[in-house]
Amino acid sequence: MLKIDRDGVGIHYEVHGEGPPLLLTHGYSSTSAMWHGQVEALARDHKLILWDMRGHGQSDYPDDPAAYSEALTVGDIAAILDVVGTERAIIGGLSLGGYMSLAFARAHPKRVRALLIIDTGPGFKKDDAREAWNARALATADKFDREGLDVLKAATRERATASHRDARGLALAARGMLTQRDAKVIELLPEIKVPSLIVVGADDTPFLAASDYMAAKIPGAQKAVIPAAGHAVNIDQPQAFVDAVLPFLKNLPE
Repeated sequence: MLKIDRDGVGIHYEVHGEGPPLLLTHGYSSTSAMWHGQVEALARDHKLILWDMRGHGQSDYPDDPAAYSEALTVGDIAAILDVVGTERAIIGGLSLGGYMSLAFARAHPKRVRALLIIDTGPGFKKDDAREAWNARALATADKFDREGLDVLKAATRERATASHRDARGLALAARGMLTQRDAKVIELLPEIKVPSLIVVGADDTPFLAASDYMAAKIPGAQKAVIPAAGHAVNIDQPQAFVDAVLPFLKNLPE
């Protein structure tokens, strides 16, 4: 099992295949295992890098609330790219993982060859919308504190089968990583200069407008809507997901 040490916090990652690097980040309360159905297709022509965010899966679950933040998560991605020996990669993710991919592009634009943003929102310009999002994230954290990992039993398929060691990391991640502080990511969109593909499930109602917005704001962005798919589009419709993503990856400029 591969791990890097980030100031005493162990971050799990795995590498599949050889070729141009492609790093994918899972959604909140899921794990890198959510991508395992796509490993064969994506690692055929790419070095596919998967990892577990702090407080999730096989990574560590630090007790300090200050160990969970957007900045630390972005730093984790950079550290993983360093340890696998790649300066520049295709960066992508689903939901919170997609948001963190955008945050990474903001912090490290020269390290991003392309963006793959899946079932994701780019944050909020208006304080009241952000506060409503944060209230839901904090309620999720409280629920994990009260009910433990049983919360996931009623969740979507990829989260219900996710393997976590304890619920405290998920609660702390909701407070520190799922909540948002500002509009810096959404304001970045018009400045993105790399090829970008926005993927969304046709039934992922909460994220349809956000996907349209990102496709309109990111210069030259492509968008793929996958029929009969919800929030975990790659699990709901694995073949359609791969069919949407592979041509985009194949046609990227060097």
